[in-house]
Amino acid sequence: MLKTEELKLVSEWDKTFPQSEKVDHKKVTFVNRYGITLAADLYKPKNVSGKYPAIAVSGPFGAVKEQCSGLYAQTMAEKGYLTIAFDPSFTGESGGNPRFMASPDINTEDFMAAVDFLSVREDVDTDKIGIIGICGWGGMALNATALDTRIKATVASTMYDMTRVNANGYFDSENSEEARYAKKQSLNALRTQEYRKGEYSRSGGCVPLPVPEDAPLFVKDYSEYYKGRCYHKRSLNSNGDWNSIGCMSFMNQPILKYCNEIRSAVLIVHGEKAHSYYFGKDAYENMIKDSKYTSNKELLTIPGAVHTDLYDNLDVIPFDKIQKFFEENGVG
Repeated sequence: MLKTEELKLVSEWDKTFPQSEKVDHKKVTFVNRYGITLAADLYKPKNVSGKYPAIAVSGPFGAVKEQCSGLYAQTMAEKGYLTIAFDPSFTGESGGNPRFMASPDINTEDFMAAVDFLSVREDVDTDKIGIIGICGWGGMALNATALDTRIKATVASTMYDMTRVNANGYFDSENSEEARYAKKQSLNALRTQEYRKGEYSRSGGCVPLPVPEDAPLFVKDYSEYYKGRCYHKRSLNSNGDWNSIGCMSFMNQPILKYCNEIRSAVLIVHGEKAHSYYFGKDAYENMIKDSKYTSNKELLTIPGAVHTDLYDNLDVIPFDKIQKFFEENGVG
């Protein structure tokens, strides 16, 4: 029997976006197959009865559901969907220890557990379930879809391939055996030191404001979002750093390996000017290469948009297109 942990959930509205008067909202929990209890915000349209098409949303990597995944979920609920935005394992209000870890396996399971949760609700049409993954969770969404045949349609917004960036560095600048070996040596030395001390260190994270003038534009954009306009006290990216070895396992686990076997519909949305655009473009090209299932795959490039525009800029995020995509592919 899968048992849920009792989590301490905040009852008041503490999102980084205004609450909609068009939808009902409540906190829910569900458990994944690793026994970790996940916290989620559930949104559904007011004054509508019957069974809803449903969408599970998560991301960005290091964010919480009170940030842009919640914005996506609430907006799609305004368009007629029952949605959940969930905190991944080890982050936000969800369970899992030690904190601030990530796992390509467990985090893929988080998405599949969200589908479990939606699939047994009496107010959900189980034949109409989709998912949305944002930033690093775009790649996780594609991996979940490659595994989970219950997912009818998937949107990956401003996606990262976390395995690629951890193995190869940004823009594949560390894509060599020698560079990877040196990185592994450093991380494993740190593992030994930390085990000896009995405590974990943290590193990485967003640069404090104001960001130095010579920093790359995307570094500035991240900080302005997480530490500025959408700061949240439970967000890893807003407050601190990842566990120093928290993403180590991504180096050796290419999660997009079998994406060209995905039969269901996939829409990849990315900004033309995003530093991360190559992740979405290459994921799309690899997904349709040698695939029999190309007719329901699409790459949508947003002219002039940078990575974080697709976090919270309502003038840029193509919600009408996303709705149309879901409706045309059985989730609507």
